[in-house]
Amino acid sequence: MYQSIESISDSELREEYVKRFTKQNGELLRSSRDSADHLRSVFTNHDQDREHFAVIYLDGGHKIAKTEVVATGTINTASIYPREIIKKVLEYEAVAVIISHTHPSGGLTPSNSDRAVTKKIQTALTSIDVELLDHIVIGDGFFSFSDQGLL
Repeated sequence: MYQSIESISDSELREEYVKRFTKQNGELLRSSRDSADHLRSVFTNHDQDREHFAVIYLDGGHKIAKTEVVATGTINTASIYPREIIKKVLEYEAVAVIISHTHPSGGLTPSNSDRAVTKKIQTALTSIDVELLDHIVIGDGFFSFSDQGLL
């Protein structure tokens, strides 16, 4: 029997979203949409009023080695340090990464700060022969740096 949408709680919707879209280690992300769905499911259980920054570490076949939220900030910023990402890249033996952060306001337009941190991380990763495949902003929808030709 089907439940009416009105009778489903927010927590039940979140649980269903997480169950449906969270990818497991060893799974392949096939598109920016696939990556954004996975990341949104990762961010679902975090405070929605703060910015969060996550990294998907990928193996040689571009399958997920690990996904982690690496920073939590305030309503409009999260401090991220490339050296911390590099440490994890080496730990997980990643050959590529996808970075992401939330915009609690819902907006999708990357700020100048978003663009600057992307370049800083990309430069750090390039120095150890690791590719930055995308930076995905999660808000009311998603914005992919890669899809927009910004990487």
